[in-house]
Amino acid sequence: MPEDMLDIGEDRTLLLVDDDESFLKRLAKAMEKRGFEVETADSVAGGRASATARAPAYAVCDLRLEDGNGLDVVEVIRERRPDSRIVVLTGYGAIATAVAAVKIGATDYLSKPADANDIINALLANGADLPPPPDNPMSADRVRWEHIQRVYELCDRNVSETARRLNMHRRTLQRILAKRSPN
Repeated sequence: MPEDMLDIGEDRTLLLVDDDESFLKRLAKAMEKRGFEVETADSVAGGRASATARAPAYAVCDLRLEDGNGLDVVEVIRERRPDSRIVVLTGYGAIATAVAAVKIGATDYLSKPADANDIINALLANGADLPPPPDNPMSADRVRWEHIQRVYELCDRNVSETARRLNMHRRTLQRILAKRSPN
C-alpha cells in the first residue's frame, strides 16, 4: 500500500458529484491516489442513480448543479446508507445552506475552492475532533475575487448583471475584472 493511502476502512467507495468537469476529474484522480474507489456523476440525476445502484461509504456533492440541488443526492445516500460520510461543497457559503445540508444528513460542509486534503480531512474527521485549519488558507482578497468570478460566470459574463447582483458599481466591477487574481 502506498504511503499516501489513508486508513479509510474496508469499504473505500466514494461518490463525487459536481458539474465542473475539470474539478471533478482532478478530484477523482487525487482521491484514487489516496486509496478510494471513485465513482463520479455530473448531475443530480446521475448522482441519484449511482447512489441508488450502490450506496457509497463516502460522498462529496456540490450544492448547486445544473439540473438541481445536490442535497437531493445527499438524501438518497442517507436513505440507502445511514452510516455514510458526506461532504457538501459549495461556492455559495451561507449559514442557511450549511444548516440545511447538515439537517439532511451531510457530515460536513466546505466552501469552494477546496483541495483534496481539505475534503479528506472533512470526510475522515470524527465528531469529537475538528479538522485542522488549512496549511495555506486563501487571503481575504483571493476569496473575494473568487466569489466575484463565480457570480460573473453565472451571469454569463454580463458585467451589468453581475454588478447588480453583487450590489456594486459597474465601473468598479470592470476594474476588478481587468486585474489579475490576488494571491
